[in-house]
Amino acid sequence: MSSNKETSTDSGSDTSLELHIFPVKGVPEIKEGDDLAAILLERVAFSAGDVVVVTQKIVSKAEGRVVPIDSADPTAKLQLVQSEAKRILRQRGELLITETTHGFICANAGVDLSNIAEGYAALLPIDPDRSARRIRDGIKKVTGIDVAVIISDTFGRTWRRGVTDVAIGCAGITAVLDLRGSLDAMGKELKATEICIADEIAGAAELVMSKSRQIPAAVVRGIDRSWLHESSVKKDLLRPAALDLFR
Repeated sequence: MSSNKETSTDSGSDTSLELHIFPVKGVPEIKEGDDLAAILLERVAFSAGDVVVVTQKIVSKAEGRVVPIDSADPTAKLQLVQSEAKRILRQRGELLITETTHGFICANAGVDLSNIAEGYAALLPIDPDRSARRIRDGIKKVTGIDVAVIISDTFGRTWRRGVTDVAIGCAGITAVLDLRGSLDAMGKELKATEICIADEIAGAAELVMSKSRQIPAAVVRGIDRSWLHESSVKKDLLRPAALDLFR
């Protein structure tokens, strides 16, 4: 392994929570068929318990989820979004708020023209949870080390300005930490508290990544080891329609 890799120490059973987040630099332009686990391993010396956050864009590129689009045709993107959407919730001009086949509520069904060659659009991975598992398994196969993987994408938030990265797929990390039934600092029972760990980690990792400097991955080190178990964005994070007050 190259000498310019990030080095690491294992925090062991330390009960204090001190996070370290660093970008994975030097990732080349990704093309269909590239082994993302191998590319990450060339640049990072992983420790057990690391959480690797990888942007949707490079996962989509590696999995061949890039399609041609006529950028001169103003209806081309609209047609592509409609083909990727399970349903359209709202529309304002060229902006559509959609539900994807995955169950994500997001703008334009995740169709993205940024950081992609002119004349092409990136689509969401077909199964982001599976994509995360594939990267995780690839790292473990070579190193024997258990890491967690989150696939992140940039989403807006209802009633709030700005965007942030959220998890669209995960492996080896709890998506939602259920604290219901436990006690708060005042000894009161928590009735409804569920923490979206996967989204929090994705948003934190975004702080050291850059869409303009080609840094599409980061490592978060120091996560509570009790959070490191199998989970799924699709099964554990998405709110069922029956519990959604806005559907």
